[in-house]
Amino acid sequence: MPSQLLSIEATRLDAGRARLRLTGDLDFDTAPELVAAAAEARADGCHELLIDLAGVGLCDSSGLSAFVVLAGAGTVRLAGVGPQLQQLLDRTGLTELLAVEHPAVGDEAREAG
Repeated sequence: MPSQLLSIEATRLDAGRARLRLTGDLDFDTAPELVAAAAEARADGCHELLIDLAGVGLCDSSGLSAFVVLAGAGTVRLAGVGPQLQQLLDRTGLTELLAVEHPAVGDEAREAG
């Protein structure tokens, strides 16, 4: 089955910070797109990146590798991490390297409602 296209929406949050909102699959074919988008954001002066993964359906080892590459160049925080990806991050030890944001209890209730 071919991978689902990845779209990346970059938004500058404030001085030195940007959000990259991903939708689709983060895999061997698409991970370089994330690395390129992050490099572009960093070239624009954004040293802290928030990677929003709520729209990602699949993340394989290439996606995990992209996170490691990004973390080596500056601060990276992951948001919208689903249970399967969280399990991968935990099993590979990347939870220790990457800051993973978890929604507050009130946010979870609002999303469910």
